[in-house]
Amino acid sequence: MTDFKPVKEGKVREIYDLGDKLIMVATDRISAFDVILNNQITEKGKVLTQMSKFWFDLTKDVIPNDLISVENKDMPEFFQQPEFEGRATLCKKLEMIPIECIVRGYITGSGWENYKKDGTICGMKLPEGLVECAKLPEPLYTPSTKAEIGDHDENINFEQSIVVLEKAFPGRGEEIATKIKDATIAVYKKCADYALSKGIIIADTKFEFGLDEEGNVLLADEVLTPDSSRFWRLDQYKPGEGQSSFDKQFVRNWLKANPDNNATLPQEVVDKTIALYKEAYTMLTGKEI
Repeated sequence: MTDFKPVKEGKVREIYDLGDKLIMVATDRISAFDVILNNQITEKGKVLTQMSKFWFDLTKDVIPNDLISVENKDMPEFFQQPEFEGRATLCKKLEMIPIECIVRGYITGSGWENYKKDGTICGMKLPEGLVECAKLPEPLYTPSTKAEIGDHDENINFEQSIVVLEKAFPGRGEEIATKIKDATIAVYKKCADYALSKGIIIADTKFEFGLDEEGNVLLADEVLTPDSSRFWRLDQYKPGEGQSSFDKQFVRNWLKANPDNNATLPQEVVDKTIALYKEAYTMLTGKEI
């Protein structure tokens, strides 16, 4: 059996190169405020993998994606070991687009902080009188650069994203920037509408895209997981205050309330976090991990 070593390790995922394809393994690590915490969130990687597969299947009519399979039997023998079960994704090898595609349907987090200061989000003027967690008139596309681990992503506007992409893909900057913006909003709208029908508000999320060998834009990486999105309970939604959520915000809130945390969560926060992730998965898919 051939042994494989990751060619890249992110905050949560490990990437293995198979030549013309990749294996992406979602670990149980969790990060917050660009720091990888010391705790493992048991089974979190499985939730992320299976939830992304669900969304990839739902949105493939909007934009093609890099997913080939998450089935254990389709993996090379090395990845059929128990530790990879349910958390490995076999996917197409893409040239990743160096923009994090953020879409905001509601005003919260850093967007709310910016709005309170000057009435804008990422330089875009918004109507006066919005309250915390209010639904925005239309989803906002607020791209950012993709930083290395330990650095912070930098918010940019659409015009700046064209400049970044023109450097990466000469002659195609504006075309690719427009495609990923349009796809980001279209995928968000479709999935947010679906989630609403299952009792979950998707307040915001981020997507990543890549180019295949023919230069086509594909949706990639993870899609609409509790790691990359804010999920709120529809039946408890109250504009003007913080929301009851299924996502990493629960961890962020604990870390902010306990600044001397040494990047370590107490067990009850670990247990509550995975319970929330699993509950969101079941509500959205009708299945259990």
